[in-house]
Amino acid sequence: MGFLRRLLGGPPPTESAEPRAGRQEPWTDDDERGHELELARFEQSRTTDLMRRQQQYADRSWTPPAQGGTKRAGDEEADA
Repeated sequence: MGFLRRLLGGPPPTESAEPRAGRQEPWTDDDERGHELELARFEQSRTTDLMRRQQQYADRSWTPPAQGGTKRAGDEEADA
């Protein structure tokens, strides 16, 4: 997001969107879990009910059975 702001000439951000952006300490497991939870909440609010149902039942999609054989139009008769 910051890249687009700088590219389009928007005002500089007053606060960072990331919770630990100003710190020099490494991320802890709690920080990582909090970040993952925030991403999951964002994804849930972004997707619609229809999209969620499509993702939930994607493995149960039906495809029709294959029809015909290996012979195609224009092939010469093998029996003749």
